[in-house]
Amino acid sequence: MFVVDGTRLVYQYDDETLWVEPWGANALRIRATKQAQMPTEDWALDQVPTIAAAPAISINETSAHILNDKIQASIGSRGKLVITNAAGKTLLEEYQRNRKDLQDPKCSALSVEAREFKPHLGMTDWHLTYRLESQDRNERIYGMGQYQQPFLDLKGLDLELAQRNSQASVPFAVSSLGYGLLWNNPSLGRAVLGKNIMSFEALSTKALDYWIVAGDSPAEIVEAYAAATGTPPMMPEYGLGFWQCKLRYQSQEELLEVAREHRRRDLPLDVIVVDFFHWAKQGEWKFDPAYWPDPAAMVEELKQLDVELMVSIWPTVDKTCENYPEMLERGYIIRADKGLRTAYEINGQPPYVDFTNPAAGAYLWDKVKQNYWDKGIKIFWLDEAEPQYTIYDFDIWRYWKGPVLQIGNIYPRDYARAFHDGMRASGQTDIVNLARCAWAGSQKYGALVWSGDIACSWESFRCQLAAGLNMGMAGIAWWSTDIGGFHGGDTTDEAFRELFVRWFQWATFCPVMRMHGDREPKQPRQGDTGGAWMLSGAPNEVWSYGEEVYAICKKYLQIRESLRDYTRHLMKAAHEKGTPIIRPLFYDFPEDETAWEIEDQYMFGSKLLVAPVLHAGVKSRSVYLPLGFQWKTFNGQDSVGFDGGQTIVVDCHMDSMPVFLKQ
Repeated sequence: MFVVDGTRLVYQYDDETLWVEPWGANALRIRATKQAQMPTEDWALDQVPTIAAAPAISINETSAHILNDKIQASIGSRGKLVITNAAGKTLLEEYQRNRKDLQDPKCSALSVEAREFKPHLGMTDWHLTYRLESQDRNERIYGMGQYQQPFLDLKGLDLELAQRNSQASVPFAVSSLGYGLLWNNPSLGRAVLGKNIMSFEALSTKALDYWIVAGDSPAEIVEAYAAATGTPPMMPEYGLGFWQCKLRYQSQEELLEVAREHRRRDLPLDVIVVDFFHWAKQGEWKFDPAYWPDPAAMVEELKQLDVELMVSIWPTVDKTCENYPEMLERGYIIRADKGLRTAYEINGQPPYVDFTNPAAGAYLWDKVKQNYWDKGIKIFWLDEAEPQYTIYDFDIWRYWKGPVLQIGNIYPRDYARAFHDGMRASGQTDIVNLARCAWAGSQKYGALVWSGDIACSWESFRCQLAAGLNMGMAGIAWWSTDIGGFHGGDTTDEAFRELFVRWFQWATFCPVMRMHGDREPKQPRQGDTGGAWMLSGAPNEVWSYGEEVYAICKKYLQIRESLRDYTRHLMKAAHEKGTPIIRPLFYDFPEDETAWEIEDQYMFGSKLLVAPVLHAGVKSRSVYLPLGFQWKTFNGQDSVGFDGGQTIVVDCHMDSMPVFLKQ
């Protein structure tokens, strides 16, 4: 049965209801459920873009159609959905193999449903699998968030939909066929982007929910997605420069001395970071006075040095900390189906704050305001500890009522939102929250995602390039990585110094340039109380790697500083339109077929083409220059010009990385 409900086309057969409705220009939202009523959650689509005109809806005896500008959905008599663009080209077709519609040329005895809802016994939730025909085995797919693998093109990949340390599932995909698809479901699950069948899976859900937009270019598609899910705030000025961090500065004096040394050497520095265990106990959210005796004075001196301070905020609550009894009484701590409330094992077995409860987020913000904000600290590092430990076993205040916890995806967004709302209420307009995980829509809460605790290796380095570019295509324009990697890396090792230099050069042309890492050998402890049990890594400042490396780093710090006006312009475009700051070549050159094939170069804005050095011992590398433009080497002097549409070989000795300026 087909019904028109306002601007919505409704199909109902047996126990299933399917809704198709316009959701912004050239876009449709598709929902289906086997419940009596369609769930009301909008998830990432919590703002409805306007449409110029009502959609055209037609119904006949065997099918129904809804047209919204450049996109059309058609539903067959037994519910099969096909989506086409204005030219009639099929963008998506459900993979259905059954005998319900004998007129379907793909009618089959296989008995495979496109929208397969498997009920969880005794529950009101389903295990959902959604299957689609792959329209072209040569289709290219980008986005989907951050995964630790080296492929930019995701076609043929199997992706877990879950948050983990160094994995951020942001399920928006951009296709070379001219569509973008948001899997608007925060459940744990899987996306298989196969060459024969593409499928999306939710382990526990009440409905199918996705959004699809048709566009003539990747930029049009990404901007439409930003209109539907939000854009980041305007990046504050300090976000454009250099951020210094390590695991971890142990005391107030140690951190201040690093900032002072930057100024003595006349090195750019915008932000310095106090990482974890600057507290005495988890869940107290304040400086341990044994090592940080006067935070207000520390902040004041940093301001005199024109440096902002960022602090790490963990969501863990030690059961012996001063806030635990009150938080337990008020229901602000996550619960377990059975057994101990243990979410993470580090210096105890602390549970997490329940950020799906808005009152819990407000409570934490109140503590943060008293102990950090009111002392002048305005930038926060929202470290989710280890998100993979939140995936199973916990049923957060029975919010989901399913056998598998969904907080693995929605939790990072709620965490960032709690701080975003608190900071805005305290008068902050340009908000930055450094976070290790994100989901669709996190960008509008000021989430600056970094790529987690990654290895200090060339293999890992190559994965970060793909991760950063695909995060940008998934709407997360603010992105960063630990320069040099996180795990280990000996500052005296020449092999590691080479990797560090190449990483540093690349980070100069990333949205945010931030040092971090747990370097070897570890430093001795400065005390034996509070958080001092957590060892500090070796020095991780640019002067820690020897004079040759220092000279190269100084050069690239100055380059980053010289790009400040340009980077500010890129941040403005991200804020206004959702434009990725770093993006694959095809984003700016969609008509150039070769640009779609390049996976080891990218654009930093529309003017600068960057070709990172991604392997050890490299002294030259090939660089493709897109067709239709003139290109010059970006070295500030004696620039050499080249015609576009060709691949050239460029010298890249240790002190240089190939960058070209579009004319």
